[in-house]
Amino acid sequence: MSVSIPKLKVRPRKNPTVNLCATQLSAMLGCWAATSDLASTSACKQAAEDLFHCMRTTPMRGKQHRSSINYHLARLNKKTK
Repeated sequence: MSVSIPKLKVRPRKNPTVNLCATQLSAMLGCWAATSDLASTSACKQAAEDLFHCMRTTPMRGKQHRSSINYHLARLNKKTK
């Protein structure tokens, strides 16, 4: 019995990236656009502080685990030839 798998590859799942501080970032950018307070000294001070607080308290995510299915399929392909 022979199995032929010519260059079989599996596409990785597309997991949407989750930006945990997106609401604070959009609030600050919206404030900047509305008031032109790019230094965040008067009108946008609270929005900037909220964003900085979110960025300080949100844990950093490490590298996502990559699936090893393509590696194992390549090994299987070598054995089936």
